[in-house]
Amino acid sequence: MNNSESSVVSLLQETQEKFGYIPKEEIYRIAEEKGVSPAKVMGVATFYSQFRLSKPGKNLILLCKGTACHVNSASSIAAALKEELGIGDGETSEDGLFTIEFVACLGCCSLSPVMMINGVAYGSLTPEKAKEIVRNIRNEAAKGV
Repeated sequence: MNNSESSVVSLLQETQEKFGYIPKEEIYRIAEEKGVSPAKVMGVATFYSQFRLSKPGKNLILLCKGTACHVNSASSIAAALKEELGIGDGETSEDGLFTIEFVACLGCCSLSPVMMINGVAYGSLTPEKAKEIVRNIRNEAAKGV
């Protein structure tokens, strides 16, 4: 990574910290500030998986796809969440309540399959249990809890 690229990464990190994602207009601002093309900034932003280019949902679901979760049917949990929320990896629900991200490991292998929502781990999941968890969160949001 050269100096120009590392300073772009730093600015992208700061921007994401501020907004929760990287708005399109910020790509242009960073490009102008660093004297590079917007395509160069976008190339860096899309190369690193840490960066989001769309606004995440209020509730970030991290679904573990590590080895323990994989062998314990994490794919059935992903399918259940897709059925319940209508979204897959990297997508945000229409109501803006949920974003799903598949991750390599959450470090909770003894709880597999596991997902984390806003920092809270939910383990020993079944497809129905995963659906129930997101339904409860959705119901709480509807009540204003």
